[in-house]
Amino acid sequence: MSEPEYRPGLADVPVAESSISFIDGRRARLEYRGIAVETLARESTFEETSWLLLKGELPTQKELAVFDSQLKEHRRLKYKLVDMIKCMPESGHPMAALQAAVAGLGMFYPARDVTNSKTNWESVIRLIAKLPTIVAAFHRLRHGDDAIPPREDLSHAANFYWMLFGREPSTAVARVLDACLVLHAEHQMNASTFSARVTGSTLADPYSVVAAAVGTLSGPLHGGANEEVLDMLEEIGEPAKAAGWLEHAVATKKKIMGMGHRVYKVKDPRATVLQELAEHVFAESGKPARYDLALQLESAAVKILGPKGIYPNVDFFSGIIYEALGIPRDLFTPIFAIARVTGWLSHWLEQLRNNRIFRPEQIFTGVNDKPYLPIDQRP
Repeated sequence: MSEPEYRPGLADVPVAESSISFIDGRRARLEYRGIAVETLARESTFEETSWLLLKGELPTQKELAVFDSQLKEHRRLKYKLVDMIKCMPESGHPMAALQAAVAGLGMFYPARDVTNSKTNWESVIRLIAKLPTIVAAFHRLRHGDDAIPPREDLSHAANFYWMLFGREPSTAVARVLDACLVLHAEHQMNASTFSARVTGSTLADPYSVVAAAVGTLSGPLHGGANEEVLDMLEEIGEPAKAAGWLEHAVATKKKIMGMGHRVYKVKDPRATVLQELAEHVFAESGKPARYDLALQLESAAVKILGPKGIYPNVDFFSGIIYEALGIPRDLFTPIFAIARVTGWLSHWLEQLRNNRIFRPEQIFTGVNDKPYLPIDQRP
């Protein structure tokens, strides 16, 4: 019997069948339920896109109105959960606070019977609706400010901005923030989505599923790359130094943040549409110096790295946009989670339809038949 092939990181190993999203990395194509993500980012909203991902089809006007109303109704947090957030250390990372609070939600809204479709849908609504409130509440409370209650007259994205800053966003800001949520909502079998499906395959409740996914996303190899892009741009300093810095980075095999993707061999389509929408925000706030630097770095990278199939991904521009909106860096990854929770829950529901618990094999590299030595005989 031949040894099974070992693929570190399960590279190119299919682990599930899914109809949720499709990627063609050579054509810069990302589709949610068959619709190009660029189209959704430009024409749709996060609420409508969430329904599409969860249900498989675009909603009717009535379906969208009911869904939107349900999300708005469930934005508020129970005061005991807010008290729990108040007790979290101010120095803690927002992702740790989010993971703990999501796990806490499961105690307030028990949903252990995952065969109950009504309870499952109620959990989906609560998780999508409450994640922005949790992130905004922790951010304000850690700075000694009161949490701002959500409003039901604002969209999902605009309400999050309101809860963070206590002021309504402009139309352009609300639009680009909404597009960011759409673009980050789903991306096939990434690490956190796989984590969600593995946890869901045990028939764990949906709050445990999302808490596991949040924990996976918190790792710097998955979430957080857009923060590191800003660190990289700070290191480069100014546009004139971009090409030289990149040449040295390539020569010394230094990791270039926001460039390249496991799937895309051309420019990430999400980066392209983000760049386009960002121009509307910069028209209001002024174009940040970092953006010009990023453009110079991208221009140099096309010549040096393009032949290797390495181009900007979505993280290359998203951090610049969030920073221009006044959003603190350590909230970048929680915003990723606010968006991706829709994808996680879509995969969780799909997993339950034909569930089988994940139980992969391993290749043993240890020793066998090792004798036990009494403690007084051990070297």
